[in-house]
Amino acid sequence: MTKAGQPSILFDLSKREQCDPNEFKKMQRRLKQTYNISLAKEGLNFNDMKQHQLLVLGGPQDPFREAEINEIVKYFQTGGSVMVMLGEGGENKNGTNINYLIEQFGISINNDSLVRTSYYKYLHPKEVFVSKGILNKEIVRCARGVQKAGKKDADGNSVARRLMDIRDESKHDNTGLNFVYPYGATLNVQKPAFPLLSSGPISYPMNRPLCSTFVNPSNKNAKLVVIGSVRFFGDEFVDKEDNMKILDVLFKWAATDEVELGDYVTEESDLSEYQHVPDIGSMADKLKSCLEESEELPRDFTTLFDDTMFKFDTDNIPEAMNLYKDLSLKHEPISLITPSFETPLPPLQAATFAPSMKELPLPSLDFFDLDEQFSSQRVRLAQMTNKCSDDDLDYYVEECGEILGVDAGREGPKGILYHIFSELVKYKKHNQD
Repeated sequence: MTKAGQPSILFDLSKREQCDPNEFKKMQRRLKQTYNISLAKEGLNFNDMKQHQLLVLGGPQDPFREAEINEIVKYFQTGGSVMVMLGEGGENKNGTNINYLIEQFGISINNDSLVRTSYYKYLHPKEVFVSKGILNKEIVRCARGVQKAGKKDADGNSVARRLMDIRDESKHDNTGLNFVYPYGATLNVQKPAFPLLSSGPISYPMNRPLCSTFVNPSNKNAKLVVIGSVRFFGDEFVDKEDNMKILDVLFKWAATDEVELGDYVTEESDLSEYQHVPDIGSMADKLKSCLEESEELPRDFTTLFDDTMFKFDTDNIPEAMNLYKDLSLKHEPISLITPSFETPLPPLQAATFAPSMKELPLPSLDFFDLDEQFSSQRVRLAQMTNKCSDDDLDYYVEECGEILGVDAGREGPKGILYHIFSELVKYKKHNQD
């Protein structure tokens, strides 16, 4: 039911998006408390999108047409906000071209997957727990429900509120939120876009953007949010760690004017350059020899052999014999120890009863219906008449022709009827004569 006065969110499902509110039930219940939710199943056009404050492209799996991209850009330029989600593998794995849209604003999704280099809480390496990935302190403030410093509260006591904010910031830094980033890709971000979440120092690739935003300079109401994991808001992970708080902040920033993020981005974020690592496994299978300068070989090549590294002789036997005296052991030949074998199975005993042999099968004889073989033609015709219905006319005629001994050849039922009627005509002619 649509509630008047609430912001409206449009979820696109025309490209087989993975973020379907009917399947992401926890996210749907959370958003319905504050927003009106609509679904676009037949495609996107500007007239439908302009009626909503936020358009969500949640993990598309089909490419967008150029006309649809232009409609989304037009909607964004006129003040509408857009949220884009994708999954691991980027465009190549999901079969879409969403980068064609977001690259215009300095953001792109890589064809990779984020993994955690050490186990913590979650068993699968792609279910990444990030503890130091918040790049914007405004997200932490909004998630904790702390009023912004400098704004008066209900009692007009802005000084007390400012002191509480300062004390709160001294207690928590801007990495105070933990989140789990499941089966997602990293982003490339260039100004004027700015990152909000990073992979942190423990994940790989480390310190890479995971969520970024862009604000239209000509229309501050037009905002773009890109996150590389659509399962971040799925039922399995949305209530893990602080994912639900981040969901609230992102949708509130994109669909309303209650949250400001652009003025609170860290100028020197702890982000690393994207480094490509070669495929070590395939390189190990393609070893190549290297050329090195070697020393000149001597004329007598036998000097290259080192006999001291291995030899087989009796030089150490006297030293071994002296060990008996040094260790005060009696020198005597080794006696043979009679082995005792354990019996793993009991001894065999003769069977009391004779074994049951497999009997020969019965001879394969054909079965015959004696009544059918020795019945008269009239009885057999009567049985065939009772057996068949109107739908079995061709079968009935052929069987009756076989009973009467009529061979129609290739002509089928028609030939049988023709033969029988011909005989009747001949019979009647004969009686008339």
